[in-house]
Amino acid sequence: MSGNVLKLGIPKGSLEEATCNLFAKAGYTIKIKSRSYFPTIDDDEIECMLIRAQEIARYVENGVLDAGLTGKDWVQENRADVVEIADLVYSKTSSRPVRWVLAVPNDSSIQSVKDLQGKRIATEAVNMTVDYLKKHGVTAEVEFSWGATEVKPPKLVDAIVEITETGSSLRANNLRIVETLMESNTKFVMNKDAFANPWKKQKVERLVLMLRSAMAANGQVGLMMNVPKDKLDEVMKVLPEGKKPTIAELTDPNWMDLTVILEEKLVREIAPDLKAIGVEDIVEYSINKIIH
Repeated sequence: MSGNVLKLGIPKGSLEEATCNLFAKAGYTIKIKSRSYFPTIDDDEIECMLIRAQEIARYVENGVLDAGLTGKDWVQENRADVVEIADLVYSKTSSRPVRWVLAVPNDSSIQSVKDLQGKRIATEAVNMTVDYLKKHGVTAEVEFSWGATEVKPPKLVDAIVEITETGSSLRANNLRIVETLMESNTKFVMNKDAFANPWKKQKVERLVLMLRSAMAANGQVGLMMNVPKDKLDEVMKVLPEGKKPTIAELTDPNWMDLTVILEEKLVREIAPDLKAIGVEDIVEYSINKIIH
């Protein structure tokens, strides 16, 4: 314990569970108590605060937080002057970036952003939408939406700008996507003064290393097997190109122990081929982190 503390913003809401799961895979246990905005973490040098992702960039910029996890979209929406440390591509349901899209009712005559001239748009991302309209030379009324944005067209507004991962909610509300304004993913951001502090900068770099390592392990597994020594070249041809497995001698001089890390979905494709060659005792195991 150094006596220094890093004030870290954890996104509350849709990213909350995914963020805690990512930290857990990285070796950090975050516990969130009911009605508390100050989660505990098993690192005495980190002090967590639970804040809506929409606000984290602003609090990082003004120094209330030293660092935080928020979306690229909310950095842009708040026009926050922060240091972007790393991209962490994860979300509440997948590892794909989310999209901010312009959507209209299925039977709307609007086909492009140009058709929004003089129209009314509802969105939570007002600045982003205004900037997009300005970029395309369109003047329209943009109003802030407090929620349930998908149900507002066509009675309350002509179009919406909304965030989506799969588009299922938009389709369920009889809306179609016209254009994508931007793709967004989670970013680890820092306050500029905190970034200039050697201890805080190093603390964040070490934390980000472990978070990235946990993400790198997503979808990866380890595969152990016993390989006949005279079949080793055939086994190497079955493994994905570029893999560098660990190979060790066994007590039986005619056999080798081989361990390799690869994508989990590949196991079902190559395991039968390995068995056909004569490989025995194939064991698949999970991996929490891959530290590059």
